[in-house]
Amino acid sequence: MFALSPVFYIVGIMLTILAAAMAVPALVDLIAGYADWQIFGASALVTLFCGVSIMLTTQGKRTTALNLRQAFLLTTLIWTVVAVFGALPFAFSDLKLSYTDAFFEAMSGVTTTGSTVIVGLDHAPPGLLLWRALLQWLGGIGIVVMAMGLLPMLSVGGMQLFKTEAFDTPEKVLPRAARFAGWLSVIYVGITLLCALALYFAGMSGFDAVAHAMTTIATGGYSTKDASVGHFDNPTIDWIVTIGMLLGSLPFIAYLKMLRGDSRMLLHDSQIRWFLWIAVLASMAAAIWQVFTLNEHPLDALRHGFFNCVSVMTGTGFATTDFGQWGGFAMAQMLVLMFIGGCAGSTTCGIKIFRVQIAYATARAQMGRLLRPHGVFIPYYNKKPVPEEVSNAVMGFLVVYMLCFLVLAMVLGALGLDFVTAVSGAATAISNVGPGLGDIIGPAGNFAPLPDAAKWALSLAMLMGRLELFTVLILLAPSFWRG
Repeated sequence: MFALSPVFYIVGIMLTILAAAMAVPALVDLIAGYADWQIFGASALVTLFCGVSIMLTTQGKRTTALNLRQAFLLTTLIWTVVAVFGALPFAFSDLKLSYTDAFFEAMSGVTTTGSTVIVGLDHAPPGLLLWRALLQWLGGIGIVVMAMGLLPMLSVGGMQLFKTEAFDTPEKVLPRAARFAGWLSVIYVGITLLCALALYFAGMSGFDAVAHAMTTIATGGYSTKDASVGHFDNPTIDWIVTIGMLLGSLPFIAYLKMLRGDSRMLLHDSQIRWFLWIAVLASMAAAIWQVFTLNEHPLDALRHGFFNCVSVMTGTGFATTDFGQWGGFAMAQMLVLMFIGGCAGSTTCGIKIFRVQIAYATARAQMGRLLRPHGVFIPYYNKKPVPEEVSNAVMGFLVVYMLCFLVLAMVLGALGLDFVTAVSGAATAISNVGPGLGDIIGPAGNFAPLPDAAKWALSLAMLMGRLELFTVLILLAPSFWRG
């Protein structure tokens, strides 16, 4: 059995940071004259007490470096514990949410999923709305740092392909992981501020602009309005949010390299090109479908097509209209887009574009071998040969991903959900998208009517999808805890 003290010491640090974060919405409610500041104060005290207690209990036993097993456990524990304590303000609030609903909301927030059980966002206290946005914003930067720093080292689902890109490039992008994370944070904050300013000048209030900027760049999708971004009915706002979602879906390492004078990755990386082409083609198809089947005005069809397709593909989950009413083709297209996701090293979830590319290259090489058995066919990614271990890791990830989706869909069906709700609910949870399809959990509905068992199952799926499946599943292996 490996030592757990170093893991719990870091968890204690994270809880103290979370407690400090609760002071922000508390201050907002206090200034606005809402009594909910007391709820955040009480939640912060409970979180701080637990965090400090854990730190004091384990500080004498901590080590300077974590081994592989400790890193796997720490990754899963951090996201779980943040959701457990991040749910306290929801549970204590006047919204009268059960802890199941509060945990679902917090897990959806920190995993940047965007599924919600709250009705009446238009009249909710500003502190609570800001807390939802803050959870997603923290989850977004957390996953960027983890995806570029930790997952490649753990070789999860083919992420080892990005080991050299993060730390060992010829240019020596940054020599230390801590400094690397610091620069990513600066870029993340900078893009968020630019998005907030753009939304403010486009017509949003200062509060709405900040909240939507945080959840846009985090590709989370929590809005301050029940009707999501569609509430504002402003084409300029729609296009700003669309661009913001795209920016959050690109590899943050590309922004870092660009700041250091190297824009080659942002301009020539095949993953970025594939992502943008898929987004454009899907959006154009949705727009054309609206024009010819729904008689939508071409400009409106283009705006709604781009916004909603990009929102679903990136896993953001914002909506400007109920795309569930667009017809069978659009619903099938949205279901497919839920699985794709964005680029590795971004705030998005889903399968990720690079895995789609590697699967395509591997399949193409296999077809070549079938036609010419004595030929040598090697899959390539970004004009470089794909190592066999990376190809195997990606194919294994895709198989496990689909198995988890199918099992979750059957579990939801067994709990009494109809076919469309069960299938789209499983897809949206494991891909961290937000809204599903159908009348219940579609863009015009939410997850409140679902039974508690379904909410717990979906919460687990959100965690697994956010942490690339294997990071969570490996904890279930008895051999993980032995030796």
